[in-house]
Amino acid sequence: MSQPVPGSSPSPARRSVLRGSLAASAALTLGGTGLAAAPAFALSGRPGAGWGVQTGDVTASSGLVWVRSDRPARMLVETSASESFRRVRRHQGPLIGAGTDFTGTTALRGLPAGEQIHYRVTLADPDDPRRTGEPVTGTFRTAPERRRDGVRFLWSGDIAGQGWGINPDIGGFRAYEEMRRLDPDFFLCSGDSIYADGVIQPSVTLPDGRIWRNVTTPEKSKVAETLDEYRGNFRYNLLDHNVRAFNAQVPSVVQWDDHEVRNNWYPGQILDDARYTEKDVDVLAARALRAFGEYTPVSTLHARGGRGSRMHRVVRYGPLLDVFVLDMRSYRNANSPGRQADDTTGILGAEQLAWLKRELAASTAVWKVLAADMPLGLVVPDGSANFEAIAQGDPGAPLGRELQIAELLRFVKHRRITGTVWLTADVHYTSAQHYTPERAAFTDFAPFWEFVSGPLAAGGFPANALDATFGPERVFVRAPERANLSPMESPQYFGEVDIDGHSGDLTVRLRAEGGTVLFSKVLRPGRVGQ
Repeated sequence: MSQPVPGSSPSPARRSVLRGSLAASAALTLGGTGLAAAPAFALSGRPGAGWGVQTGDVTASSGLVWVRSDRPARMLVETSASESFRRVRRHQGPLIGAGTDFTGTTALRGLPAGEQIHYRVTLADPDDPRRTGEPVTGTFRTAPERRRDGVRFLWSGDIAGQGWGINPDIGGFRAYEEMRRLDPDFFLCSGDSIYADGVIQPSVTLPDGRIWRNVTTPEKSKVAETLDEYRGNFRYNLLDHNVRAFNAQVPSVVQWDDHEVRNNWYPGQILDDARYTEKDVDVLAARALRAFGEYTPVSTLHARGGRGSRMHRVVRYGPLLDVFVLDMRSYRNANSPGRQADDTTGILGAEQLAWLKRELAASTAVWKVLAADMPLGLVVPDGSANFEAIAQGDPGAPLGRELQIAELLRFVKHRRITGTVWLTADVHYTSAQHYTPERAAFTDFAPFWEFVSGPLAAGGFPANALDATFGPERVFVRAPERANLSPMESPQYFGEVDIDGHSGDLTVRLRAEGGTVLFSKVLRPGRVGQ
């Protein structure tokens, strides 16, 4: 096992950020209670942006800025090289209204590479542009154009799950503040960014008798079915002051998994679940995708959903890194025992697999991170007979969804694509798996690593079994011994990736909330396998 290394310290460039943003955060807190309250809509006064700001899909020259207004408004964004905003560049944003739940996203283009960008969002009355709300500020760093600058990012997933919501007694979603202090270039959210099927009760009694208290909202009192209920799930996470402060400082690359819609969903599924009046999962997924596009700055999603919106994309972060954001939900076949000898749909779908091959082959980045919302070799069941992920517990030759992964791994080997690393969350613990053909039933691939980290704000679960088809070895694991441990009983987990600009070495650190580095691994650049 590799030895832990000391954590990175935050950059002075960001220590004094976000006075306006933090003021907006304070406005969401009820004095003396620590409970968050939703900003009220009003017909008088000036537009307000009490839900904070966030940025997404930042590259060397572009990025997206998001805001939510408390009424119809015109979104205006100003960017500057300094916090003083002495010299600004103005970016005209959209007219925000009820059609997008008063959310809006503005694309910033022509940004300087490798620079700290300060921005402020102003909301103006659409009938009187002189009537503007208090600006809300944020900052982010664009991707470098020079290799020597290096890249450092964090990843995790699984937020507000299993009934463990925003607990004011422990300071809310504390891991977000810990991640903010590490000052990464960006955050990769590996799915389950909300739990649309996860009801949040006012309190939960823990096995030791302690009481877990939750902030609650009407939309979190039942499973989400309507568009407004899905929207309310995204708003719930933004009630947490840690999340808002983090969003205003660290850009995100976000993907979805199942809980953005409902547990273990797949296209064409018809529910047998008494909690749902809408039984057609395709209808639910369309509503969820629209809400996702409204509340998350993703370059390939449209706020109103519809034709052309897609989750999978490549985020190019300078010469060292391309992030291949996969969608293992929208194109998969039905969950099954996974023993098919022929499966062209798999978990990615034929079209997405072809896209991924093309993009991997064309990538010139030193490292190619495959951001997967589900693990490869961990057995994730769906009921007593079916399987939710790729592995199905049969250690022999690839079957079912494994066939598609075998095809991809074979392609990477034969095209000699270097620097591939798999990152995921989903299983609510943290681990490192090394895959090699010497241990595998399927041998036509180059060795690779898969790293798992999560949850970020949800229940902890025991480690899943391994499937030997691709020869995984669990090099490290930290997981609870019983299911659904609360964040008061088990630490939350996130991972860190640090790419050195001089050597090109990629270091992965698996972190536990509280500042502990549990495991680290250094990977060398320029290799087809590791």
